[in-house]
Amino acid sequence: MDAFERREYETPGLEPEDVDPDPIAQFGRWFADARAAAVVEPEAMLVATVDAGGRPSCRYVLLRGVDERGFRFFTNYGSAKARDLDANPAVGLTFGWLEIHRSVRVSGRAERLPAAESDAYFASRPRGSRIGAWASPQSEVIPGRELLDAGYAEMEQRFAGVQDVPRPDGWGGYLVRPDAMELWQGRANRLHDRLRYRRVGGDWVIERLAP
Repeated sequence: MDAFERREYETPGLEPEDVDPDPIAQFGRWFADARAAAVVEPEAMLVATVDAGGRPSCRYVLLRGVDERGFRFFTNYGSAKARDLDANPAVGLTFGWLEIHRSVRVSGRAERLPAAESDAYFASRPRGSRIGAWASPQSEVIPGRELLDAGYAEMEQRFAGVQDVPRPDGWGGYLVRPDAMELWQGRANRLHDRLRYRRVGGDWVIERLAP
């Protein structure tokens, strides 16, 4: 693997006066651009956490909501990421919309969503995904795929005839409240544009960062 492709990024510039003073509103604009450009799963984001021993880890999770409070995703509360967040709620999110040479980074703190919000989202999931949430001991070591298949079959039988499969107690959502957000726009000669929103008191300050 000696040869790696290099690409130049020829995109319009990004100036502080061009972006919304509210980073959540600006994220909404860029997210809409990513969807319009047919970026594959623009909802995909890297979630970075740190465990109780200070070891970082990251994994892809799908964004499942954003509003003035922050960003929402859902998971098994017994998963590795959930255990990390229980020990240290500091979290980082990264969206990589590489087809349009853009990225968004979010840093903040995660908190569990109220049960009612988790219930509402769980009820919107396809039935198979709801049964899968009951069947998988997420992040646990398992002897083979057979355990998952057997668990799914068992849960299918358990909920046969049940129209609304309920949410497991150990499954739910997190809200990430941002304290900083960064917009990255690819530019020529690797002199990319980086604008960072940083919360100061109750306001957001926009700063340009060197690439």
